[in-house]
Amino acid sequence: MTPQDTGAPPEPESTPEVAAPPGDETPDSTPEPAPLPVLTEPAEGIPPVITLESELDACAQAIGSGVGAVALDAERASGYRYGQSAYLVQVRREGSGTWLIDPVTLPDLTPLDRAIGTGEWILHAATQDLPCLRELGLAPRQIFDTELAARLLGLPRVGLAAVIEHYLGISLAKEHSAVDWSTRPLPEPWLRYAALDVEVLTEVRNLMGADLAAQGKSEWARQEFEALLSWRPAVKEDPWRRTSGLHKIRQPRVLATVRELWYERDRIARDRDTSPGRVIPDTALVDIALADPQAPGDLPRGHRAIQRSQRAWLDAVARARRLPDDELPPASVKSDGPPPQRSWANRDPLAADRLTATREALGSFADERTIPIENVCSPDPLRRVVWSPPQDLSPEGFTEALADLGVRPWQREIVAPMLADAFAAHPDA
Repeated sequence: MTPQDTGAPPEPESTPEVAAPPGDETPDSTPEPAPLPVLTEPAEGIPPVITLESELDACAQAIGSGVGAVALDAERASGYRYGQSAYLVQVRREGSGTWLIDPVTLPDLTPLDRAIGTGEWILHAATQDLPCLRELGLAPRQIFDTELAARLLGLPRVGLAAVIEHYLGISLAKEHSAVDWSTRPLPEPWLRYAALDVEVLTEVRNLMGADLAAQGKSEWARQEFEALLSWRPAVKEDPWRRTSGLHKIRQPRVLATVRELWYERDRIARDRDTSPGRVIPDTALVDIALADPQAPGDLPRGHRAIQRSQRAWLDAVARARRLPDDELPPASVKSDGPPPQRSWANRDPLAADRLTATREALGSFADERTIPIENVCSPDPLRRVVWSPPQDLSPEGFTEALADLGVRPWQREIVAPMLADAFAAHPDA
């Protein structure tokens, strides 16, 4: 689980009292709200960490005999280990209690998956945990995502601690959210934190469900949660292009050098099972590429990581140097989508006007229903359908076009008429 906002705002610094001038109202003397109580201990204490198959079978049996939805969470070692594998899994169900599972010693959690069966999963920020849970043999059939529900409900903050504060009036400590969960044995304070992450999820989920119904958003949430069942992380093409500082480089040969260095760093990180950023930072990769070194003495100074793997970096630079010109990467990759919106006014003013009109209608709807505008319709499909509209400019035509771009039915029902109105208000010359 990623770090979240930790709760009550800090108290403002005190200021000297100043007498009000005659005729002015007395300064506001409303007392500061009392700090929220902090959830510090799991109701049944800190459960032991399961490391044996017999213990996993007992956990599965207990979860299978419980009632209601199942709260789950996973802790990763982001920034410490290579990849996004889980290093602790937490599960809780009413009537079953909380269980902590070590997936390092128990990498196959299919017994637990069978025990949950078609039961509903409760997750916070599901897209963060679903990939690593699927690696362990856990696949949901129903999901309730409390972070996504918070967005649909228009909560000002959607971190787990903030959501718990909003619904239960208690604060959840998050001081261990970014630790190295691959540490063994796991310290007791970390285990306490992990158990608390699933302690009240079921109660929060039930309260959020009631609010979704009261706001007429239950169907919206159902469609969003159902889409999570088939969600998979996007496969990044040319991931090396995300190297920090790459925007400073335009020469194809230097870009090829960054690419070779990036993949060399990735290989080293995978072999060491560590985060690539811990092998060498992006800035050092760019510095090496710009230096174009041919010998150890040519390598940039100031980065200890450069000196540690001199031969690896020099070999990567040499590979880039040997590439023929027709194998060098272009300075930029052509997008299959519309041009940047900032250029629309010059390239197609009519499309710019239509997009502005649609976004204004969307903004009004979002304000009235207290929901972020991007949750009503993501910017990318909206721009695509405005830039390359369907032949049928009716609401039905836009509905079909939005469906082809993966827009949910509830979103299409709202956005398609807005698009039709925008095009009618700004017709072709």
